[in-house]
This record gives sequence, structure tokens and C-alpha cells, in this order.
Amino acid sequence: MFGMGAPELLVILVLVVLIFGAGKIPELGKGIGEGISNFKKGLRDGNGDDASRLPGDGQGPQNHS
Repeated sequence: MFGMGAPELLVILVLVVLIFGAGKIPELGKGIGEGISNFKKGLRDGNGDDASRLPGDGQGPQNHS
């Protein structure tokens, strides 16, 4: 896995715990999981016609000056 062994992963885990604290890690995991779920839902529900959801006529950027 990218040339990373158990010692490297352990160092990364220790750094994450030191930076975020043990109490924040579950919240962090939940937020990442929700973000991935929303991303997958957006991919599944998207129809590829993003211009129809944008304001304007869909002809590109508008200058509002």
C-alpha cells in the first residue's frame, strides 16, 4: 500500500490522535462518511445536465457589473 508498512501507519494514527484528540475522531469519521454518502448520492441522482440548475440562460459566465 504505497510502500507504507505498519510502523508508518501507526505513526500517522498517533499524529491524528494528537492533533484532533480521541474524542473528535468519531465525529471526524462520521463527517467523512456522510460526505462520501452525499457524493455517491449526487453521482447516482445526477443527470449530467448541470447547466439547467444554474441561474441564467446556460450560455456561460455572466458579467453583473
